[in-house]
Amino acid sequence: MLPRLITPLRALGGTLTRSTTPITRFQQSTSQSLLRTTSAATTPSPILSTNTLLLPFSRIQVRHASHATQGASNKHSRDPAGKRLGAKRTGGEYVVPGCIIFRQRGTKWFPGENCAMGRDHTIYASEAGYVRYYLDPARHPDRQYIGVVFEKEGKLPTPRNAPTRRKLNLVSVPRMVEETAVEEEGQSDLTVVIGEETGTVVGSVPAVDAGLGKQLRPGYMWREANWQIGRAAEKAGITAERYNRGNRWLAWRKRQARADRAAQMKSLKNKKKGSKKAKQ
Repeated sequence: MLPRLITPLRALGGTLTRSTTPITRFQQSTSQSLLRTTSAATTPSPILSTNTLLLPFSRIQVRHASHATQGASNKHSRDPAGKRLGAKRTGGEYVVPGCIIFRQRGTKWFPGENCAMGRDHTIYASEAGYVRYYLDPARHPDRQYIGVVFEKEGKLPTPRNAPTRRKLNLVSVPRMVEETAVEEEGQSDLTVVIGEETGTVVGSVPAVDAGLGKQLRPGYMWREANWQIGRAAEKAGITAERYNRGNRWLAWRKRQARADRAAQMKSLKNKKKGSKKAKQ
């Protein structure tokens, strides 16, 4: 019985010594001690069976997939949704500021008059008017432009060096000159200096003699009331401080005063709106 147990153990030790993997001293010592214990034992032990000793060295089979897994993992990447590119407004259609006229990838169309381009090459209107698709050989021989005109019969491009037009939402109204205004025009107290002749009069007020004050440059004009106020201040010895650009404290005070005044006017305007709504 004892030789039957020792034979497989010796074969196992031989395979370990012939293997390419290095065996440490700890493994050799353990195998020798195991052989000694088995030879000294008189009765066979169930723990030292061949299956138990060869269990760590059994082969492990791993199966790899031979075909790709079928599923919907790449469904969305293969067929993405459309981006709805193309023309959104036709030629002659009315648009308002910010209205999208053309969506594109790249610059197939360029923004013309009263139009602008977004960062994704979208062309939109910057003024209210009518859409025009046109070419401008003077600007570029091959580019296509999209513009907006204010009149329905307007054409693009505008002639070179022509004055540009802006839409200020104003209505042209004929100017009515009243007879009273014409009569009062002769009573103006505006005094003008033309050329070297100081004191030319516009109106019925007598000319101010330039010898009373400093010599005035041609084109200077003033009013008699303001002149009298300035002369009175000079006689009283009142002088205004000269403006110093380096005085940031004074500049801050002026800026703060303007802001307070604007806030006050805004509050008054809101109160008026509130009272009108309450009456309604």
